[in-house]
Amino acid sequence: MKVKVATWNINSVRLRIDQVIRFLKEEQPDVLGLQEIKCETPLFPSEPFRDIGYEFIEVAGQKGYHGAATVSKLPMERLETDFCPLGHARHVSTRVGAAADKSFEFHNFYIPAGGDVADPAVNDKFQHKLDFLANMNSYFTQRYNEGDAGQILVGDFNIAPHENDVWSHKQLLKVVSHTPMEVEILENLQKTHDFTDCSRLFADDAEKLFSWWSYRGRDPMKSNRGRRLDHIWVSPALKPAVMAGGKEAHAIHVPCRVWAEKPSDHVPMTQVLDLNA
Repeated sequence: MKVKVATWNINSVRLRIDQVIRFLKEEQPDVLGLQEIKCETPLFPSEPFRDIGYEFIEVAGQKGYHGAATVSKLPMERLETDFCPLGHARHVSTRVGAAADKSFEFHNFYIPAGGDVADPAVNDKFQHKLDFLANMNSYFTQRYNEGDAGQILVGDFNIAPHENDVWSHKQLLKVVSHTPMEVEILENLQKTHDFTDCSRLFADDAEKLFSWWSYRGRDPMKSNRGRRLDHIWVSPALKPAVMAGGKEAHAIHVPCRVWAEKPSDHVPMTQVLDLNA
């Protein structure tokens, strides 16, 4: 059984619903995690998803900003998790799949960006980011001690950890999202459950991988000053499922950055898992 999962910070699902539906029709993922949906839960546009076969929908909405949602072709059950110390709608955790031996946990995150200054003493937003990550670390450390439930973590992590996950490692070392402090914290989080970063699993270290390009500048793809802020991670139980497909089973869908006149500043990412591996 092969399952295709996807993640996309859509930066307003109602504004860009046509782009999301186009992506789903073209790529046919079984599960999609959306971040920054920017709407309250009752206002989430469920019908367009159900019309094309995504019958299972779980939403954590918030008025005006933030928000995450997971849509799935496969049966899905909500898991009770709480990561945000400020109570913002920034995550949706679910168990996906009807068959126990083929099901998996799908944790969909929108980690706080952290503001402009990488100093929690003077920047409350950066402290919020650190606290959110600390809660994730505690949760997955505990889960690791309980055993591997087959977990997939996706979303906008707002951290580009590798030196080639940014357009200039040297110039961005003091820029929030690529500071040594954030990178170390994310690496520690990855170690809590021995998660595999799917984007980097088969990529050459010298390969530049970006999933986000700023709205600043008229032609972001020409200058190509991007960052890889979006991630798909899997726990050890699912690593063979990722390994089975090789490099071709993972994709960062760069063309989506210029699909429309008003695109998201992020692009979607997909991963195929062979659950029989």
